[in-house]
Amino acid sequence: MGISKASAEWNGTLTSGKGVMKPAHAPEVPYSLGSRFEGKPGSNPEELIGASLAGCFSMALSVGLEKAGATPKSIRTTADVKLDKDGEGFTITSIALTTNVVADGIDDATFQTVAEATKKGCPVSKALASVPNLSLKATLGAA
Repeated sequence: MGISKASAEWNGTLTSGKGVMKPAHAPEVPYSLGSRFEGKPGSNPEELIGASLAGCFSMALSVGLEKAGATPKSIRTTADVKLDKDGEGFTITSIALTTNVVADGIDDATFQTVAEATKKGCPVSKALASVPNLSLKATLGAA
């Protein structure tokens, strides 16, 4: 397996500065205090964590569904990452995954079992094991 790379640059003070986060093979993503805490344009590290988890989970769920005998057609996953004040700093206190899957050849009970196992087993989930609450709402639709 290879090493995935990313970088970040910050210029200026916390309140007046701005920066960019850069996955190795994707465009730069701008961020600032305003985009992180005030809803201003740009992104933030928590969004990228959510995107990473949603992407990893979706790919791993495709594999899990195939192993269970299903044929996945589409997997759409979102991640709501909650950042809360924690003393002098901040902590990610919860991530709520929501996935909507269209697949053939699987019943809902088996699908739910596969989805929960995927939530626990995908590499990004494992990396985020310190998040106190990682929830999943999984919906199965027919192709």
